[in-house]
Amino acid sequence: MIRQISDKVIYIGTDDNDLDLFESQYIVPDGMSYNSYVIKDGKTAILDTADARMADQWKENLKEALDDRQPNYLVVHHLEPDHSALIAWAMEEYPELVLTAGAKALQMLPQFFPDKDFSGRALCVKEGDVLDLGEHSLQFISAPMVHWPEVMVSFDKADGALYSADAFGKFGALGKCGFYGREDDDWSCEARRYYFNIVGKYGGPVQTLLAKVGKLPVKAIRPLHGPLLEDNLADYVSLYDTWSRYAPETDGIFIACASIHGGTLAAAQKLADILAAKGAPKVVLSDLSRSDIAENVEDAFRYPRMVVAAASYDFGLFTPMYDFLHRLQTKGYCNRKVAIMENGSWAPSAGKVMTEMISSLKNVEIAGPLVTIKSRLKDSDIPNLELLAEAILQ
Repeated sequence: MIRQISDKVIYIGTDDNDLDLFESQYIVPDGMSYNSYVIKDGKTAILDTADARMADQWKENLKEALDDRQPNYLVVHHLEPDHSALIAWAMEEYPELVLTAGAKALQMLPQFFPDKDFSGRALCVKEGDVLDLGEHSLQFISAPMVHWPEVMVSFDKADGALYSADAFGKFGALGKCGFYGREDDDWSCEARRYYFNIVGKYGGPVQTLLAKVGKLPVKAIRPLHGPLLEDNLADYVSLYDTWSRYAPETDGIFIACASIHGGTLAAAQKLADILAAKGAPKVVLSDLSRSDIAENVEDAFRYPRMVVAAASYDFGLFTPMYDFLHRLQTKGYCNRKVAIMENGSWAPSAGKVMTEMISSLKNVEIAGPLVTIKSRLKDSDIPNLELLAEAILQ
C-alpha cells in the first residue's frame, strides 16, 4: 500500500493478511500492518522498514515512492525485526544512505546484522537532536522501554506529526481496519489488547513519554502498527494515560474461569448471575480454556475487580489458569481487587496456588473468603457464593 499523506510525506507500509500469530503468540484475525514512511523534502528520509515476510511489497512501495530519487537517511525508531528486517537491503541498495538511530539501537544493530558494518554510515542521534530535511525536520525524543530499550520517537513540527514507534499501535491490517483512526469501527478494542500484551508491562516509561509529547503541538500520530490518528487525539491520549497508569477503564467484574469437566464453569456462571442480581454494573465471564489469552489479559486490566475460578489439577492448578496468572505477573497487573474460587474432587489445591500467585502482585487485594466447590455446585454452596459476591462488590 502506498498513499500520499501530504505533498511531501508518503506512506509505504504493508499489510500482512496471512499472518496467523503476531510475535508467534498473539492471534491476529484481521492481519497486521507494518507502517513505514518516506519524507521527500530537500533531503529524503525513509522512516523504518518492515517485516521480512513483506519484503517484496515494501521494496516495491519504496521504489515507487522515491521515483528514482536517492534517499539520504534511513531513520530507525525501533529495532525489533518486524520494523527493521530490511535495513541491510536498503543500505546496500542506496550507497549514500545514512542510517540514523539512537546510541542503543546502533549498539544492538550487530546482533541482527552480524555480517554487516554500518559504522561509517551511521548517524547517532540523542534526545533533542533535530534532523533537518528542509521544510520538514525530525526532533528526536528518547522513549526507552516503550517497549524496547532502544526506542526513539520523532516529532515533525512542519505538520505536527508524531512518529510514535509502537506506541498507539494496534492489531489489524489497514485494509481491514481503515487507514485513519476515524475509519476504524472500534480502535480501542484491538489497541487495548495490543497495549496490555505488547507494551503494558512498561506503564512508567509510557507515562514519561506522554509527559514529553504533551508539551508538543501534536496534530497527528503515525505509529508503526495500525491506523494513523489525526482526529480526536485527546481521546487516544486519554486512553493511553489510563492504561499506562494501570487504572481501571470500565467499571465491572471480570470472571476468569478454568474448568475441566464443566463443574467450575457452572459455579462461575452462577456467581455471575448472583453478581448481576446484586447490582454489579457489568459482569464479563471468560472460559480460559476456549478463549484468546491475550483478550483475557486485556479484560483483567480493563476492569477494577476480578474473580478467578479454577479446578485443581495434579495437586496444583489447572494449567489455563496458571498460564493466565503467569501472564498477569509478567505484565505487571496491579491496583485491583480479586476474589478466588477453587474446585477439587478429593484434595482441593487450586486455591492455594492462585492465592500465592496473586499475593505476588503489587497492590492487589484478595477479597472475601476462598470458596471451595467439591466437583459440582450444590445448594449448600450458594451462601458462600453470596458472601464472595458481596466481598468483591464492596
